[in-house]
Amino acid sequence: MPPMGLKGIVTKVGFMNKTATVTVSRWMEHNVTGKIIERTKKYLTHDPNNELRQDDVVIIRNCPPVSARKRFKLERVIKSPEAQRQLRRAQLEAQQQQQQASLAAQP
Repeated sequence: MPPMGLKGIVTKVGFMNKTATVTVSRWMEHNVTGKIIERTKKYLTHDPNNELRQDDVVIIRNCPPVSARKRFKLERVIKSPEAQRQLRRAQLEAQQQQQQASLAAQP
């Protein structure tokens, strides 16, 4: 099988060690009606560091079989809402500490 990279969303994580379920969507035209419809497929993906969280947008790549149903491995995380949330929370805490320090410094 040629190298194939797919972009998808992590839909299930944490139930199996080092494994996440990634849903990949594609759009196609119906043969008879001509309407554009969405087709989805779920892939079990090897996540060696257990770094994926639900709703992460990732790129997965096919690889030799890791287990009976795992044929894809994590290539990279494109966007992680959880990481963005933690970063924003850290920025807010830093701003609050600066404000408290400036208030304490004033006589």
